[in-house]
Amino acid sequence: MSAAEDRDYGRYDPRANRSIAGLFADLARDMTGLVRTELEMAKTELSEKAGQAAGGAVFIAIGGFVAFAGLLVLLACVVLALTQVVAPWLAALIVGLVVAAIGVVLMLTGRSRLRPQNLQPNRTIETLRDDKRWAQGHLSR
Repeated sequence: MSAAEDRDYGRYDPRANRSIAGLFADLARDMTGLVRTELEMAKTELSEKAGQAAGGAVFIAIGGFVAFAGLLVLLACVVLALTQVVAPWLAALIVGLVVAAIGVVLMLTGRSRLRPQNLQPNRTIETLRDDKRWAQGHLSR
């Protein structure tokens, strides 16, 4: 016999003679540990992603301000061009009403997308329900 076989000879595996209840207790403990580990991993990953998102958000904000300034200049250009056809006050009123209407439509669209039922993580909730049913099915046997 080799040295490795000598060391393994007579080694006792405590799970070999465990009852079914003990094995299910081990399964429940291991599942709890797995869920905790996965949650910790998700927290860590979300923290890393939040840092990346913050850096990108700064550039988006600056770009948004610059684009907004450009939009204001373009709107002024439209008002000036429209003054060639109608009175200046009417040109400004027409452009203002059109821009306000577009803004209202965009705000209403955004509000409808922010409803609570649209923000629920439905796939994750369904997966967790499936996991619960699976665990209950295996533990009830």
